[in-house]
Amino acid sequence: MTILRSVPLHQNILCRRRLALVLVASLFLSGCATFSSDRGMSTVAEITDGAIKKDVIAIHSGGDAQIADDTVKRLLRQTLNVDTAVQVALLNNRGLQAAYNELALAETDLIQDSLPPNPTFSISRIAGGGAVEIERQVVGDILALATLPFRSEIAKKRFHQAQLRAALETLRLAADVRRSYYRTVAANEMIGLLTDAKSTAEATAKLASKLGETGSLNKLDQAREQVFYAETTADLASMRQEAISARERLARLMGLWGGDLAFRIPKTLPSLPRHPSALPSIEVDAVMHRIDLQIARIELDALAKTLNLTEVTRFVTLLDVAGIAKTTRDPDGSRFRERGFDIQFQIPIFDGGEVQVRQAAETYNQAFNRLTEKAVNVRSEARDAYRTYRSTYEIARQYQREVLPLRKIITEEMQLRFSSMQVDVFALLVETRQRIASMRAAIDAKRNFWLAQSDLQTAVNGGGSGETQTESRPAATALAGGGGH
Repeated sequence: MTILRSVPLHQNILCRRRLALVLVASLFLSGCATFSSDRGMSTVAEITDGAIKKDVIAIHSGGDAQIADDTVKRLLRQTLNVDTAVQVALLNNRGLQAAYNELALAETDLIQDSLPPNPTFSISRIAGGGAVEIERQVVGDILALATLPFRSEIAKKRFHQAQLRAALETLRLAADVRRSYYRTVAANEMIGLLTDAKSTAEATAKLASKLGETGSLNKLDQAREQVFYAETTADLASMRQEAISARERLARLMGLWGGDLAFRIPKTLPSLPRHPSALPSIEVDAVMHRIDLQIARIELDALAKTLNLTEVTRFVTLLDVAGIAKTTRDPDGSRFRERGFDIQFQIPIFDGGEVQVRQAAETYNQAFNRLTEKAVNVRSEARDAYRTYRSTYEIARQYQREVLPLRKIITEEMQLRFSSMQVDVFALLVETRQRIASMRAAIDAKRNFWLAQSDLQTAVNGGGSGETQTESRPAATALAGGGGH
């Protein structure tokens, strides 16, 4: 590692003036490099408020912790909706606080890279034969001081990157909470449906058993009713376990433990909006707002400045300039004072900086290609997320407006025909199972819509993989076919 030194003391007046300028510039620049009062959180708060309308706080003191804890306690006293669940997580998740600590550490790097190099003082004493020689030197790094504005500008961009990464972690946590919340509530709603279905299946199984005892029902039909009850019981147990796991994941994301685990969430998913959002400029919005794309742009800009700095300093890799003040005392008591300077520089005979320039150029080109690829992917992800959002809305809406109302009509008509003895009890039970299957599919469709809405928000703002996905339950369709006659 090369150490560059500069002259703080000179024999001539010009050198002394240069030294004064160096020291004054060092003091001025060091006075400009100070820590911010919020450790860079203002940008994070601004982005979070603009994207999801939520508050964030970096806990650095007991007062901060008390404010966050009081807010969380107040929110947990009510039934959580998706917005309050996200707010609790943003205030209480310690992993997010660790990301904010990373931001504070990034500010220390900014300050470090913005400070002038400290001067080095040295003194040597040589005695022998009655003579004493004392040499004093003050050494500073002129090259580092000359390039300080460029390095400081690059450090500022790196710090802004760190701010955006902290904001990205905030949005990622919010997206994870939204998905986990909707999965948990959907599991609760499915438990309610399957609990009713189990009661119906149990009554059917008991009726089939009694009819079998009288000889009115053969073994095949008895087995069909028994297996329907057994499968429904198994589905209910599986869904309860799924609901427990989903709730635990939601609790982890919100950073809850102990007595706070008794938080309340709704038993059913929110109703569908009357109309889906129309986003004709979804691609433009994503390209403008995606935080990961902004990080890539800043990286490219920082690498461009690094490349320029490398090209400017490619031939100047060593510049040692030392101011020397020497005092010699002879045995006879006479003193001699000498002042001067020493200059050392490296001649770029073998290494003219081509390697460093080539490395910087290829790193820049690599970042440019990755930025271009990310921009293309962001556009595609936004289009895909919006199409999924619209399609899941139409599917869920179809169940709400067409399938479930028609199933209700069919069930009512079957009950009327059963009352007039036009159909037997088993035809009515088959229709009941089919209606339960449609209701399960409707819950799945509604859950998929709310998950798709979360993915759409993520595709525009960032904070996730950008891959949209829907979930389905094969058991919902299998239930419809079970127990047929």
